[in-house]
Amino acid sequence: MPHTPDTFLPPLLDPVTGEEITFNYEPSVQSTRDSASRLSIPKYGSWEMTDMLIKQYSPLFHSATNIPSFIRAFSAAINMKHLRVSCPGQDPAQRYRRSTVDYALISLRIAVERSKLLLLDTLSLISIHPGATLCLNPILGFAVLPNSAKRWKQIRKLAIHMDSVPFTSELPVDHLKLLHSYLQLFATSVEHFTFRWLGAKGPCPLSLGTESCLVRSSPALACPRRCHLALSPLRFHQLRNMEVENSVMDAAQISGFITSHRHTVQEFNFENVALRSGSWDEALAPLTRISGSEKWKDKSVEVMDVPLMLSPAGLEEGQMAKAKAISWKLAESWSEK
Repeated sequence: MPHTPDTFLPPLLDPVTGEEITFNYEPSVQSTRDSASRLSIPKYGSWEMTDMLIKQYSPLFHSATNIPSFIRAFSAAINMKHLRVSCPGQDPAQRYRRSTVDYALISLRIAVERSKLLLLDTLSLISIHPGATLCLNPILGFAVLPNSAKRWKQIRKLAIHMDSVPFTSELPVDHLKLLHSYLQLFATSVEHFTFRWLGAKGPCPLSLGTESCLVRSSPALACPRRCHLALSPLRFHQLRNMEVENSVMDAAQISGFITSHRHTVQEFNFENVALRSGSWDEALAPLTRISGSEKWKDKSVEVMDVPLMLSPAGLEEGQMAKAKAISWKLAESWSEK
């Protein structure tokens, strides 16, 4: 469900005064209809609010909040093993505005939790916006139950491709905190984890607790009692394969993560990762200590430049002879390997 002009939700206005009205969403899990009356229960809390939303918001919004329909759809897919969610195209200027896509994600999360998807073990969040982790969080989200997290703890393979967010101490870091809280949900179950920042490089999602932008000396004004508290480190107890792409890290972050997961992880993959401090030798030093030698370095992939001749037209005899000699040498080296 991509972000489009049709999914944008304008401010809700009072039809008489024209003033903006705050809409406090409370998901309606049960059907609003019964046998006695077609409109027996207001879907959005009160009749006045329901009437304004029907008149001012498009049918797409009301379909996204039709949670009973989502539950019926997922209840018919009891053999589902892999859930793939994609909602690309959010304008960065709308990071803190809720759209129809967010309401659809809330309905999807509730439907998954209340359906018997016993075989579900793979979750792919491909091209999602940062705020999606709040909508999909069964602990901090809407209409949560004591057992809401149970279905998500079945996930063994988790892949997240998220739009990049700025991470400096001068800018809000709410989305990074929400991401950290969301990943904690899978700490006891996930075995294969892949994360990719879309756009600019972002911080390491597995070491957000050590990011300087999240470690403040004084509490912020928004939440003075809790916002200054340090994030607890992430520890995946069953993790075997880990891949992080398009990220900026410190050597100490990589070294610390490898050390804390040395008993479970079999493969680390850092793709398009830049180091802010330290060297790769320092970052991967725990592998030497764990293995007791540096033999793991011998498994590095050999890269070589191979000349490619598309056409011999226009080449002189000397150039042709030189190209043939190079090709023969390459053929001999490959045959020896």
